Amino acid sequence: MTRTQQLSAAALASALALPLFAGNYVLSVATLSLFLGLAGQAWNVMSGFAGLLSLGHALFLGVGAYAAGALYVHYHVAPLFGALLAIALCVAYGVGIGALAFRFGISGVQFSLLTIAFAEFTRIGFDHIDWIGGPAGLFLKVQQREHSDPWNLRGPPAMYYYVALLLCVAALLLCRQLLHSRAGFYFQAIRENEAAARALGVPVLRWKLYAVAVSAAITAVAGVFFAFYDNSLFPEQVFSIGRSIEILLGPVIGGVGTLFGPLIGAAVLTLVGDSSTELLHRFGVDVPGMKQVLYGCVLLLVVWFLPNGVWPPLARLLGVHRES
Repeated sequence: MTRTQQLSAAALASALALPLFAGNYVLSVATLSLFLGLAGQAWNVMSGFAGLLSLGHALFLGVGAYAAGALYVHYHVAPLFGALLAIALCVAYGVGIGALAFRFGISGVQFSLLTIAFAEFTRIGFDHIDWIGGPAGLFLKVQQREHSDPWNLRGPPAMYYYVALLLCVAALLLCRQLLHSRAGFYFQAIRENEAAARALGVPVLRWKLYAVAVSAAITAVAGVFFAFYDNSLFPEQVFSIGRSIEILLGPVIGGVGTLFGPLIGAAVLTLVGDSSTELLHRFGVDVPGMKQVLYGCVLLLVVWFLPNGVWPPLARLLGVHRES
């Protein structure tokens, strides 16, 4: 067993044991961290592996959340089947946007702006659909349960934590397999020099669309979890540019293009944001937007002192490969 595998097994064992001694507040913070890690991992496939910078990833999160949430509210469809529709919709939406952009040579900053535009178009559209609540929001029925009901994603905080952990581990394994496969090498070739990759015979359009599809699918799953964990969906909240920035901050702080970077970055963000906010509340300080200010400070420090993110130097310290 390699050192990376040993450390991963130890981290997983610690994560599995956390609900045995942690309270509900700690579990809620840990669950939020895992959710951001999952969404960040999805963003990393598209923007970190393939170099397609997205600033509107809340688009896929919101479509996935609303698809599964609406099916549950109106037809009592279980989240698992709702997730299938969410994935299909997000993949179709993502591939459609990608085909539109890549066919006309839109890339770089222009592509980033296009992702923001589609997220905003979708937000405005959802604001005018009464079937999903419009601006008044879509509310999932909260059923307080003493026992866990994973089929309907209803239960105590520990259940949500374990579901988020399972999704994160699955996404991590998928991305690891992807990164070390032919697709991963094509992604990195496109990221480093698209013209050279095309000259070497790489079908650039196909693999860029593949990266978008995988990223959209994972984000859709994160959106389904968000819907059933938060139980309330508002277009202004789910599709906002702030949500997109929150998704990408984890990989940027942890290390863009690495496997463990999104998880490390999400943990740093959550610990700094929630623990600092809770500490300020205890001293009677309640400043609106304080969490965003703290996020900005963390990002500034990381960019200044660790331009490649937190994970690469941490990986060297632990003696493991940064992209293992």
